[in-house]
Amino acid sequence: MKNIVEQIKNQISTLCLIYLIVIITSCSKEIEKPDSSAEIWDIDQKGIPEFVATNYIELDQIYRILKFRSAVGHDYSDAFEDCRNMKHYFEPRGEVDWSTIKIYAPVSGTITRVENEWAGTKIEVESADYPAFRFSIFHINLTAVRNVGDKLVSGEQIGTHIGSQTMSDISVIVNDPTHQGRIVSYFDVIKDEVFNEYSNRGVTSRANLIISKAIRDANPLTCSGDTFVTSDTLENWIYLN
Repeated sequence: MKNIVEQIKNQISTLCLIYLIVIITSCSKEIEKPDSSAEIWDIDQKGIPEFVATNYIELDQIYRILKFRSAVGHDYSDAFEDCRNMKHYFEPRGEVDWSTIKIYAPVSGTITRVENEWAGTKIEVESADYPAFRFSIFHINLTAVRNVGDKLVSGEQIGTHIGSQTMSDISVIVNDPTHQGRIVSYFDVIKDEVFNEYSNRGVTSRANLIISKAIRDANPLTCSGDTFVTSDTLENWIYLN
C-alpha cells in the first residue's frame, strides 16, 4: 500500500512539473523577429501612427486592463528594453462567460503566424496599411481554421477568448531599421474614435494605460529568466467604469 501511495505522489509531481513547463514555455519572452526584407518603420524619425480603427475585443465585457511595461505576468520585452511586460492583458468581468467574448481583427492585413498555446491559439497579423506593424493576439478560440497567408479584414471576428483560465493579451511590434523589432503599446496605434470607447469607461488619457520607459527605468524590476522576482511600486492596472 505504501508503495502505491508513493507511486501516485510521484505521478502527481511529474504531471505538475509538465504543466508548469507548458505554461512557462508557452508564455516565453522570445519574440519572432521580422525578416530582413520586411518593410521597416523608424519610430524615432516618423513617430507612431494612429491607424487602428477597430477594438480587437468586446470592451463592454472587460473589467480592467494591464498597463504597458507592467510587472504582472512575465517579462515580455524587446531588444531595446528588458524585464517588463510590454503586452496589455484584458481581464473580463467576473460575472460574464469569458469564453463568449468576441475577438476581432484589429486591422486589415495578412496572418503571419498561427501558434497553438497552452490555452487557445495565438494569431499574428501584419497590417496592410502599415506592413511594419504586426499585431499578436493570444488565447483565441478560433471560429474557423486560419493559416499563415490568410487575409483578414478590420473588424472581422476571428474567434472568441479561450475562457476563464487566462486573460486576453495583445501586443504590437514594429519592424525597426535594425530588424530586431520594437514593441509599442496597442493604445499608441488606435485612432481617437477607438480611444473614445475607453474614455467612455473612465480612461482619461492614453498615458494612463502606459508606464513610460523613463518611469519604468526609474523603478526597475528584477527578473530570473522570464519571471519577475521583485514586487512593483507602481500601479499596474486600469479599472474601467
